[in-house]
Amino acid sequence: MVAAAPAALDDLPATAPASATANPDNAAEPAPSASEADSASAANESQAPAIVVTGHPPSPADPVEQFNAVSFQAVQAVDSAVVGPIAHTYKVTIPEPVRDGVHNALNNLDEPIVFLNFLLQLKPGKAIETLGRFAINTTLGVGGLFDVAKKKPFNLPRRSNGLADTLGYYGVGPGPYLFLPVIGSTTVRDLIARPFDLLILPTIAPKPFSDPKVALGKGILSALDEREQDDEKLARIHGAADPYYVQREEYLARRRAEIDVLKGKRKSIYDPPYYELPPLPAKDGSATDANAAEPTLP
Repeated sequence: MVAAAPAALDDLPATAPASATANPDNAAEPAPSASEADSASAANESQAPAIVVTGHPPSPADPVEQFNAVSFQAVQAVDSAVVGPIAHTYKVTIPEPVRDGVHNALNNLDEPIVFLNFLLQLKPGKAIETLGRFAINTTLGVGGLFDVAKKKPFNLPRRSNGLADTLGYYGVGPGPYLFLPVIGSTTVRDLIARPFDLLILPTIAPKPFSDPKVALGKGILSALDEREQDDEKLARIHGAADPYYVQREEYLARRRAEIDVLKGKRKSIYDPPYYELPPLPAKDGSATDANAAEPTLP
């Protein structure tokens, strides 16, 4: 979304020049000086209406685009000033093994959500695998700090799942796209489903996860971990010509791909790649790969 400069003078209604033939009485009047002409031109430009130009046509998936775009700009400003620097400090000051342990533990705490939703999707095999992952990583993996289950001899990969995926699996559409403070990109379906996922862990393991302080701490750690994990992706999005458009299209494409995986329409969200992000901006402001400047859907 970019606002173009005011309309050029060539686009403005022409005004008849003063001439002796048009008005004999003014024939003797001197022609305006260059400075007066420049002043008149500036006045006409300031009165010309601005033309708003969008790089992409409106999307039916985004009926409240104006609200979302304003929210995105505000969140992007906060991210650049506060959240991004905190995530960068976390990345450079905390050793990678410790960060990996936090990431694994947070994923392990979400396994009950994955397990229950596989049951709702009538996929008992994947539900049992998820339960096995949770048991192995909680015990052998020291509370989930180490993802032992994904390695030999277990070979149990982590799969993400949630109520929004279950609704999508059964044909519930995403509804309008939204970009909200704190939450970021979402849809009406995903927004409604998320609170139910968050209630699963406190219900299954009420102590200490029913404690609001523990829940808040987990939420902060999850947000910090997600921001650190997505650092390069966000740099590509923020460096795009139209960051809001790329943010929206990447999210919607990823959610479609995740549900297609559940339906057996694709092997993974990366096979084929669900979305091609713009290139990572170079330090001098140029793109690292000119051929990938425009994002495309697979």
